[in-house]
Amino acid sequence: MTKKTIQLFVKLIVVAVILFVFSFVVVMPQYGGNYQASMVDKISRLQSIEGPKIVLLGNSNLAFGMNSERLSQLTGMPVVNMGLHGGVGNAFNESVAKLNVCEGDIYIIVHDNWSDNDTIKNPELAWITMENHPQLLRLIRWKDIPSLAKAFPTYLRKCVHMWGTQTGNAEQTNAYRRSAFNEYGDNIYPRPQTEGEIELEKVTINPVSDEAANRVKKLQAYLEARGATLYVAGYPICVSDKTPTEAEYDAFEADLKQKLGHTDAHPIVISHYNDYRYDLSYFYDSYLHLTDAGIILRTDQLYQDITNVQPQMAGSR
Repeated sequence: MTKKTIQLFVKLIVVAVILFVFSFVVVMPQYGGNYQASMVDKISRLQSIEGPKIVLLGNSNLAFGMNSERLSQLTGMPVVNMGLHGGVGNAFNESVAKLNVCEGDIYIIVHDNWSDNDTIKNPELAWITMENHPQLLRLIRWKDIPSLAKAFPTYLRKCVHMWGTQTGNAEQTNAYRRSAFNEYGDNIYPRPQTEGEIELEKVTINPVSDEAANRVKKLQAYLEARGATLYVAGYPICVSDKTPTEAEYDAFEADLKQKLGHTDAHPIVISHYNDYRYDLSYFYDSYLHLTDAGIILRTDQLYQDITNVQPQMAGSR
């Protein structure tokens, strides 16, 4: 290696270090008031609880559809609602399950779509979620690095713009902000009734992909080896003339059970999906987001599903 080559190599390292410091120390974070930033608080709660807890994994059907304090009172266990945004993908939302596993933990996956290909769906949104928080960067898998690296320049450019114009870390005034979440991880922005038009055509059933099923089975084995339990539960289904039939949901449930290795002796799917069919009036601004009244219905149904496989919790009221 020549002297010039060594000098060039050193210069590249210096530039890389400067860029790293500028990006991760000076500029970030710029989305501190964003809806996605609530993941920082959710993980803080998750890691603060030592001993058995219930951890809910999934997208906004949980963030906008669970009363975790009520579920905690009913089950007698601490609850952490990790549900946030489907845009990052199922794999990313499941990855938090490995951050603080304690013996006796119960992890419940609630996906509305099982047809994923085991990738980060929107890498830029993943950066917005993680920013420069070390505890969130642990959610990255080796296989995710190429897509995240590709999305980083776009994310950084937006951060630099907000940093330069001093417009970063702002909050909106609606439900889509960090401060709309409570200490359990639930979005508690008041939702007394339906607002806007619900996209009913999006209420569909998608096939269960082998990639998704295999990933969840591996996660189940990981958790069981550490004394924890993994279940899969139902999500809110908005009923209209566009909604698939009960028979179609029964067929989906049977296929999911088969692909996940569910048996009566070793249950994993604890819900009958048709138990989560709710009238349109129980949905807020999306076919997955519930009103205040819908949240109570859904929380109580999940509690019933849990007690069917954990009967000792039925007396925890």
